[in-house]
Amino acid sequence: MIVSRTPLRVSFFGGGTDYPEYFRRARGAVLGMAIDKYVYISALRLASILDYRYRISYSRIETVGDIEQVQHPVVRNVVRHYEVQEPLDLSIMADLPARSGLGSSSSFTVGFLNLVCTLQRRQITKLDLARQAVFVERELLHENVGVQDQYHAAFGGLNRFDFEGERTRITPVQMTAPCLAALTSSLFLLYTGVTRFASATLDEQMSNTRSGAADRDLSHLLTLTDQAVDVLEGGDPDRMLTELGAMLHEGWETKKRLSSKVSSPEIDALYAAARAAGALGGKLCGAGSGGFLLMLVPPARQEAFREGLRATAIIPVGLDTIGSTILTG
Repeated sequence: MIVSRTPLRVSFFGGGTDYPEYFRRARGAVLGMAIDKYVYISALRLASILDYRYRISYSRIETVGDIEQVQHPVVRNVVRHYEVQEPLDLSIMADLPARSGLGSSSSFTVGFLNLVCTLQRRQITKLDLARQAVFVERELLHENVGVQDQYHAAFGGLNRFDFEGERTRITPVQMTAPCLAALTSSLFLLYTGVTRFASATLDEQMSNTRSGAADRDLSHLLTLTDQAVDVLEGGDPDRMLTELGAMLHEGWETKKRLSSKVSSPEIDALYAAARAAGALGGKLCGAGSGGFLLMLVPPARQEAFREGLRATAIIPVGLDTIGSTILTG
């Protein structure tokens, strides 16, 4: 049995500038980190005597004899495109729900490609892993997705990604140990209880991006990305948290202007309650419309924060530094 483990991610700044529809005519950049919550995929080669070639277990169970009968779009397209010959039993598990703004679709794609390369005894770099995942999602599946999630999933860590034309530059954020500890001990996910398909929520935003109507707000999100790197790389943990919280709040207010589908009255109410309970700032993860809110809450405020949000699922998150990896094989 071979098992891949691939991190989910949270994006801090720059989301929306990572779409080719934008960065092929302007500079795009994002800042975010892979988190210690994962997508796991196990693969077991099946014996040829069975009356099926593929068994796939996720929110449903598929048992089929031909790859074209597989309903899971990533599995079907990757197995077909990369000419995987072995009959397989695949099991898919995750620490957190899918379709919740944490890049789970891209994490799955990256993890499955990593698994396929291991099955085929092919070496692959993290850069090629991310690029091939982008190819699968955008070219094979024709999904309306950006290109930051695949890099977070492949590389892990806390990084800035710059996108200009066909070029991607990966720059790890250089933080002191006290500042990194302050950051990772202050990040919490709040579950809105709503899942959604990111591609389906992006129609209005992508229309605004293509027409240039969102350029002013996207440019501001890019400016915040530049400024946030300087903040994170400072030397005072308390000042870093205060400034970052204010910038996250400013970025969230900007992101909501990209599309009327980004937020909702229920999400706005939960965000306001989190700020009233002590969060310095935050944002909705992913494309919007549901999933998780990411909130920044300094340690001194966390007891009051938990008390003020007793009815809400609160999940602390840390940093993954490895990226997609093969646990056994």
